Amino acid sequence: MEKQSPVQRIWELGKEEHGRLITAVILAVIGVAAGMLPYFAAAKMIVLLLGGEHTMSGYMLWLAVALVGYLIRTILYNCALSISHKATFQVLKTIRQLILEKLPKLPLGTVMDMSSGKLKQTIVDQVDSMETTLAHLFPEMTANITAPVLTILYLFLLDWRLALLSLVVFPVAFFFMMMVMGGYEKDYEGAVQATNEMSGTMIEYINGIEVIKAFNQGKASYAKLTDKVRANAQYYYDWMRRSQLGMSMAYAFFPAQMLTILPIGWIFYLHGTLSVETFITVIILSLGMAAPIVAAFNFVDTLAQVGTTVAEVDEILKAEEQAHATAPVEFSNHDMELKNVSFGYHADQEILHGVSLHIPQNSMTALVGPSGSGKSTIAKLLAGFWDVKSGVITMGGHDLKDIPLSQLYEQVAFVSQDNYLFDDTVRENIRMGRRTATDAEVEAAAHAAGCDSFIHGLEKGFDTMVGGGGAHLSGGERQRIAIARAMLKHAPVIVLDEATAYIDPENEAVIQRAVAKLVENKTVIVIAHRLSTITDADNIVVVKDGQITAQGKQEELLAHCALYRDMWQAHIGTKEGETV
Repeated sequence: MEKQSPVQRIWELGKEEHGRLITAVILAVIGVAAGMLPYFAAAKMIVLLLGGEHTMSGYMLWLAVALVGYLIRTILYNCALSISHKATFQVLKTIRQLILEKLPKLPLGTVMDMSSGKLKQTIVDQVDSMETTLAHLFPEMTANITAPVLTILYLFLLDWRLALLSLVVFPVAFFFMMMVMGGYEKDYEGAVQATNEMSGTMIEYINGIEVIKAFNQGKASYAKLTDKVRANAQYYYDWMRRSQLGMSMAYAFFPAQMLTILPIGWIFYLHGTLSVETFITVIILSLGMAAPIVAAFNFVDTLAQVGTTVAEVDEILKAEEQAHATAPVEFSNHDMELKNVSFGYHADQEILHGVSLHIPQNSMTALVGPSGSGKSTIAKLLAGFWDVKSGVITMGGHDLKDIPLSQLYEQVAFVSQDNYLFDDTVRENIRMGRRTATDAEVEAAAHAAGCDSFIHGLEKGFDTMVGGGGAHLSGGERQRIAIARAMLKHAPVIVLDEATAYIDPENEAVIQRAVAKLVENKTVIVIAHRLSTITDADNIVVVKDGQITAQGKQEELLAHCALYRDMWQAHIGTKEGETV
């Protein structure tokens, strides 16, 4: 398929604004045509002046023509820009909405591979950077191309020789301009990359400031940030320095029509082959050609920038989505099953190898094994965060791909060891589990999760801001809010991925009771390093190197699985060595 130009792609994304954009172009073109009238009027008045006309009445008509042309151009130009700006802001809004609608449809791994700095740079800064270009591109570039074209056509009607002479300087100017513009797209891509790296490092530095200070790494970490900032500045400096000569020469030659028109036109006039009226008209009109051409050429610069931005936007918009059906399904049960599933986050690295596992409804299945064995991958696949390409995962007898993503996510509550809290109140963070929940339901879920003891101690209780990522709360407090959020969701399937990782001895009983209430009468998949918390599981699945090596109840595994027995002994030894 033929690659779309940036303008074509934006035109496609802004299809609902085509009417306004076309109107803006038409108004701008008419305005530019009217803007040529003052030049004609000036030429006529100079001819009258040279012809000895001294009465004001002889000039009034042409003064009126110039004024009308100026007013029409000004009014239509401003109307065109007003319309195009409104259309542009709507197009940018549409692009941002499309990106934000797209992100939840992408596999979690695809989103995780995109740094938060790059996503912020694309969605906020890069999309915003297109505003000036797009608002002026369609009306102004069209008009700025139309104006010199009309002027040149009229010059050919007046005198083809001078018309050709007026064009001589343009190839020279274009040559110098192409010295700069030939590699512009590549240069701008490098600039975007340098800016993205700086933004990513800055966000990493800010997010990790606690660790940096705790381990006295301020100097080293700040040095990394300053290196990225300096590299960004150096890139722009080197780029501008390379471009300076070409741009200066190009802008010097664009308005230099008089270098050819004046001397040679004078020769034509002396030989009687050129009238003074035509000569003056050509001079006046030629003086007005350079400005719109330079303005139009400036869009070549910004179009390259837009091209890079559109490519980054399309990297998100055209990324492969999770392919799921759109028609809701009926669930008679919530049994889950993996059938010969192989999976890797990247095509060249397989993590799971032919995994098969049956998880009955209202049962508790625990996944255990060494770090990196694939436990979390299995849990996230069951939650629908990725689609498998080899093998099948079912829920209630339905292939997960046959369940719409929105319906699938309604069936599963996922509680991990790193639950994210938004920079909002405690109440609204819990309400994320079910946006339609009442305050009473939110508070009931918080009570069931054992959050009361610390929420009522906060300055504003449920209306206390938790800070970005829940920074104002402890790890255990964040965990309890996450459990309350999952309780509020009332999902039939619960996935606990190291959900008790932040338990401290003081709050262990509280959180264990909260988890017990959360999983009551639910299909539960739990990953836990604390093997003592899953001894009552209906099925303990031992995962090693992306494969299931054994499964069964606690007693069976202790008797027949050496790996589980070693893990249990190590866990018991650790517990016996713990001090209170």
